[in-house]
Amino acid sequence: MILFPAIDIKDKKSVRLIKGDMQKCKIYGEPAQMAKKWQSLGAQYLHVVDLNSAFEGKFTNLKSVAEILGCVDIPIQLGGGIRTLDDIYERLNLGVSRVILGTAAYENRELLKLAVREFGEKIAVSLDAKDMKLSVRGWAEDTDINVVEFGRELFDLGLKTAVFTDISRDGMLTGPNLSATKEMIAKTGLDIIASGGMTTLDDITEMKSIGAYGAILGKSIYENTIDFKKAAELSIIRNH
Repeated sequence: MILFPAIDIKDKKSVRLIKGDMQKCKIYGEPAQMAKKWQSLGAQYLHVVDLNSAFEGKFTNLKSVAEILGCVDIPIQLGGGIRTLDDIYERLNLGVSRVILGTAAYENRELLKLAVREFGEKIAVSLDAKDMKLSVRGWAEDTDINVVEFGRELFDLGLKTAVFTDISRDGMLTGPNLSATKEMIAKTGLDIIASGGMTTLDDITEMKSIGAYGAILGKSIYENTIDFKKAAELSIIRNH
């Protein structure tokens, strides 16, 4: 299982939100500094989200992402405001290894088909859920779509990888939703990167045991409830 330290960028700073609320954030420093820190402690892949772009629809933090790419030699996956093929090209040409579609995958299946056909495994989709119902537009809009069924539909369209977030657990340090994640792994056919609630080394071990492809670590490593270096030393992380 791959561990992905999360670097969420808002106004050129590395921040953590609670349940995706842009008004409830804590600043942790410069994104490039965080990237270097996590790589130095053993990270082999980074999960980066341009929060401004997610809400504004333009590549607001391009410079910060470029600085991250310039100071680490591990791959990064990037989400936030990616809505067109041109958006995908722009990020991949910058050096991003994988881009994550969110609302665009829900609203525009043709875009997803084209993206998967063109870029293959460089495309992932963020599947964010409240009570197993898909949420979109930065978690501000709820749908009646079952997230497991939607994940299966995306798998049938050729998608390989998805980030699954239980929104109720995000930033709360209450532990991940293992049963929901296990259902996503078992029923969608997708490689699932789990997100939301990872709090202890035991959470990581349990997530690995249910077959998750990866797990995103956010507040837990910024608030030191998980010692990232220790996680690496325990060989929980493996090469991608």
